[in-house]
Amino acid sequence: MKDFLNEEQEKTIIRAIREAESSTSGEIRVHIEAKCKSDDPIERAKEVFAELKMHKTELRNGTIIYVATADHKIAIWGDEGIHEKVGQNFWEEEIELITRYFMAEDYEMGLKEAVLKIGEKLKEFFPYQDDDINELPDDISYGENKDA
Repeated sequence: MKDFLNEEQEKTIIRAIREAESSTSGEIRVHIEAKCKSDDPIERAKEVFAELKMHKTELRNGTIIYVATADHKIAIWGDEGIHEKVGQNFWEEEIELITRYFMAEDYEMGLKEAVLKIGEKLKEFFPYQDDDINELPDDISYGENKDA
């Protein structure tokens, strides 16, 4: 997994998260690990979502992009506030977008584009307010098996 993203690519994705969040009260996280601890990547994304306390956002508008590199699994989980606005089809479209880039081994662009598109949806339904605060870190989180 060391080769999945280099330091510069990580910085690009973090900049995309900050850009996406700059016009919304929503929160976006990217979580990467080598092996999925569940048969269902959605279930694992929900576990990580809870571990990262993403359900504690005021408007329940956090979204996680989950990637298990060695298992080739991807999932996106949006909290109830955003999910009820965009529906399952939106998440599936974003997974298709990521998958197209990943198949070309362009992991950085796949994650960046998905982050920005999710940011656009969050902005549409949860525009930035003057009193908004960044409720969650913008960095990429990694599972225990980061170097697997």
